[in-house]
Amino acid sequence: MAKITYIEHNGKSHVVEVPKELTVMEGAVQNNIPGIDADCGGSCACATCHVYVDDKWFDKLPKKENAEQDMLDMAFKPNRFSRLGCQITVTDKLDGLVVKTPLKQA
Repeated sequence: MAKITYIEHNGKSHVVEVPKELTVMEGAVQNNIPGIDADCGGSCACATCHVYVDDKWFDKLPKKENAEQDMLDMAFKPNRFSRLGCQITVTDKLDGLVVKTPLKQA
């Protein structure tokens, strides 16, 4: 398991243990984290699991695929640290990962 910190747009944080092989999105949904809607269920077909990855962690993640970038183009205020939670698979190396949710989801 890896501890992931989800920070809501208002600053409230939630630290949860997410099992390896789940995604950041699945960890949020299973723990009722506000701001992660996951409308498509993790199929990279919407942008409702958009998160801002803490800059200290961003370069430790696998690179974005084209499909993810296409969905992020439709997200609310994407920036260089934007990722889709459904595309980040939890590993032991991500223990301590910090992500923030946007003000609203697409």
